Amino acid sequence: MSLLQLTAPPLPHYIASGYTISEPAERHVSRKNIGVFDLLFVVEGCLYIGEEERTYEVKAGHGFILRPDRYHYGSAGCEVRTGYFWLHFQTTGSWRPLEASESAGGSEFQSAPDGLDAFTAPSFPLVLPQFVKAAHPGKVEEVQYRLIDLAPITHLSSARFEQQVLFQELIGLLAESTAPHRSSPGRACAEQAAAYLRKHYRQEISAKELGDGLSFHPVYIARCMQQEYGCSPTEYLLRYRIEQSKLLLLQTDMTVARIAEEVGFNLAPYFSSCFHKVVGMSPRNYRKQYFEG
Repeated sequence: MSLLQLTAPPLPHYIASGYTISEPAERHVSRKNIGVFDLLFVVEGCLYIGEEERTYEVKAGHGFILRPDRYHYGSAGCEVRTGYFWLHFQTTGSWRPLEASESAGGSEFQSAPDGLDAFTAPSFPLVLPQFVKAAHPGKVEEVQYRLIDLAPITHLSSARFEQQVLFQELIGLLAESTAPHRSSPGRACAEQAAAYLRKHYRQEISAKELGDGLSFHPVYIARCMQQEYGCSPTEYLLRYRIEQSKLLLLQTDMTVARIAEEVGFNLAPYFSSCFHKVVGMSPRNYRKQYFEG
């Protein structure tokens, strides 16, 4: 399966959409490097689409996202009357093609620019299928009809806002359709381990305890987390504790020693050392930069 990974925020945004009917023998229009993503969703019939050297049969209930940087064309005429939605969208964030065997890139602990990580929404990878059979085709159709119905009143800001909200619902439905194909035992193990570490981060957690809690061998867990998150369970736990300590430094007047205890560190000096290694400054200086001029 071909996948597209977008970095959000900023979220991809809706531009325009419509519904087209192609009669038998008609081909999809040929275009090159149009600069926007073009989502096609077939309701009846079948579209025959090519993108560069690959061709696809987009049947009823299937969606296909044409990339903004490639040549696409009708690879054959429709054999029967074919009705489909088209929707143009774009992102101002980064994106890249992603193979099905790849893990979504980007660390969940990446810091925001200029150190304002505590006041800036962290980015995350949004993975969309380029070609997919929708898990809920009826919902996809309903959302796209509602988007089209808003077109006559887009001079109203409230309608334009609703378009963007509906579009986010639509890409959520598409992303949901990839989940069964992207699941794997290794990914499931890594996600379970991350959830366990987040739930018990205030406690001492050994590799054996983690393995017993998940009923997996600790070496297997470490391998899965390294592949999925790019770090060991120990490093994942450390970084999550540091992120929680940042919130306490900014939202409470607790002492550094008390915060260290709250997030699972037995010794305040060790907490300060780890904090400095990860963040690049001491906990006190991190707090001071936001509360002192």
